[in-house]
Amino acid sequence: MRRLYALLWYLALPLLPLRLWWRGRKEPGYRLHVGERFGRYRATGPQVTGDVFWVHAVSVGETRAAAPLIERLRRARPDATILLTSMTATGRETGHALYGESVVQCWLPYDVPFAVRAFIARFRPRAGMLMETELWPTLLAECARAGVPLFLVNARLSARSAARYARAGGATRTLLASLSGVAAQTRDDAGRLEALGARDIVVTGNLKFDVDVPDTQRLLGRELRTRFGDDRPLWIAASTRDGEEALIIDALLQATLPIGTLTLIVPRHPQRFDAVAELLGSRALPFVRRSANAPVPRDVAFVLGDSMGELAAYYIASDIAFVGGSLLPLGGQNLIEPIATGTPTLIGPHTFNFAEAAAQAIAAGAARRVADANALLTAVQELLADPGDREAMRMAASAFYAAHRGAADRLWEWLAPKLPGVSRPRDGG
Repeated sequence: MRRLYALLWYLALPLLPLRLWWRGRKEPGYRLHVGERFGRYRATGPQVTGDVFWVHAVSVGETRAAAPLIERLRRARPDATILLTSMTATGRETGHALYGESVVQCWLPYDVPFAVRAFIARFRPRAGMLMETELWPTLLAECARAGVPLFLVNARLSARSAARYARAGGATRTLLASLSGVAAQTRDDAGRLEALGARDIVVTGNLKFDVDVPDTQRLLGRELRTRFGDDRPLWIAASTRDGEEALIIDALLQATLPIGTLTLIVPRHPQRFDAVAELLGSRALPFVRRSANAPVPRDVAFVLGDSMGELAAYYIASDIAFVGGSLLPLGGQNLIEPIATGTPTLIGPHTFNFAEAAAQAIAAGAARRVADANALLTAVQELLADPGDREAMRMAASAFYAAHRGAADRLWEWLAPKLPGVSRPRDGG
């Protein structure tokens, strides 16, 4: 199976630069530093000194969630280099926005032996921490061969994904057994990973509860609310995926929202900004792009959130938040983000990526589930008409968020003694 896996990668290699070029049409970051994806590094490329501790965060959500871990690594080993790898252009951009020059960034190489070996030889990490569910067979095998301990942290594995891994049988057991340890988000995640062959598993909680909302985002949120209209009801359909915007707009046109209500639509992926603009245009619905930095006229009922790194500010500006990826069977996006800002939160029926967090948030009154787009607009209508209900959800969200913090301290207590050259933490740090 390993040989077949490697063969498929080698067959795909000639096509990968074309894929990067194609994706780079709308996200230019995919066309930068292409050699790194093949294990090739220029002399002027990423430079490291001293011990290297490597964190891999595939995209935006994982990069943000890694912040508490990276901060503890920097405090424990200020003399070391923190290497942050990504797979997506938005992930790398987020890393630069969050950490600037305090970390070294590069692409994770494609999972072929020559590229992975070159990556290990270039950076020689003392240890690697893979965020959530990043399990690449060649990467794990080559790190084991080179003596680089790898830890899966903030790990999650849905029942659906576990069933897929189980079909690989012994290959999955070998893959997971090569990890030096697993810090899972929930007991269910831990149980599924253990059943598949992972060892040294601990449940530490979800790091996303420990990601603080920056003051700059809070200030921007208040500024955006003023620009959008302080006296207008405002709700956000955030992190929407392909197909969801049309469902929401169709339902909205049939709904009766309070006069002057403004709908803010923020697609999950920046390459879809123009597609959503075309959708609004095709329905003859006037809208303002956030990137235009312009006031929103009273007769305009839509804003297209076509900016990066401002989602928390959008949530702060909004009276109600809907978290996308959940109307369609896509697993849902991160509902913890709006809850962290105290914004009343609505989610669709499909949240298997955040199953436990969603269930707990609903039980706590911090979030509500809707069955479909029509039910979503009914819930928006009811909440906008009831300030007391919104305030109750806001208070529940703040309490729920506060009660689930502490994952970073639990992770560090378990992880620090396992990292070469890092002493056992005291008082969470």
